[in-house]
Amino acid sequence: MGTDGQIYLGLDLGSTASKGLLLGDGGVLAKTVRDTTPDVRGLAGELSAWLYEAAEIDESDVAGAVVTGYGRRLAADMGLPLTEITCPARGVTESSPDVTGVVDVGGQDAKAIRLGPDGPEDFALNDRCAAGTGRFLEVMAVRLGFTPEGLVEAALAAKRRPAISSTCTVFAESEVVGLVAEGVSPAELAAGLHLAAARRIADLAEQVGLSGTVALTGGVALNRAFVAFFREVSGLDAFVSPEPQFAGALGAALVARERG
Repeated sequence: MGTDGQIYLGLDLGSTASKGLLLGDGGVLAKTVRDTTPDVRGLAGELSAWLYEAAEIDESDVAGAVVTGYGRRLAADMGLPLTEITCPARGVTESSPDVTGVVDVGGQDAKAIRLGPDGPEDFALNDRCAAGTGRFLEVMAVRLGFTPEGLVEAALAAKRRPAISSTCTVFAESEVVGLVAEGVSPAELAAGLHLAAARRIADLAEQVGLSGTVALTGGVALNRAFVAFFREVSGLDAFVSPEPQFAGALGAALVARERG
């Protein structure tokens, strides 16, 4: 089916979740999120096909596309590959133009981005260690016998937050085992783990000198305990960006539109 307006595709192929979004003249036409698979190129094709069907358009109706995320180079033939710094920042500033920074925490990586009048000015990555990321919290939830949401609820309800000093997922797991043996409750450990994750990411924010109003993006921004603890330890005026998982895909589609 043809269309008179201009439509742009944004794909964010993340380490654990991949997002796709179609942007039209009137706003978002369709969006979806799926678990990332080893066949990243094939997954990108499936995301695109689903979006075209949902929006009732043909691939030929798409005027431009940008691919971001860790898998962007594996699907570079589907759109212009751009970094995970450029796209989340652009996605956030669409609805929050006065924001001064972005903290993006995904499944296996995290980044802090300082913004200036013309876009990103500096950034810091936690891309070689999963500490503080969604994967870190998922592993710990399983170790303590919680569902992911159960871990969040327990952390928010705990009266005490034991210190978890290890910043490596493997060593932190060993530390948790030792604390369990000492009688520390699972709920208290849930709080300690969220606090450790928040401090790890707050360190990234400090590295790039974030201040003022900061947007939280990525799947971990949906974790209420992490958000609360991050605000506490960072001292930043942090807010959860609208639909934080889709900030990168939205930014990719916006950049595609701006570059024509």
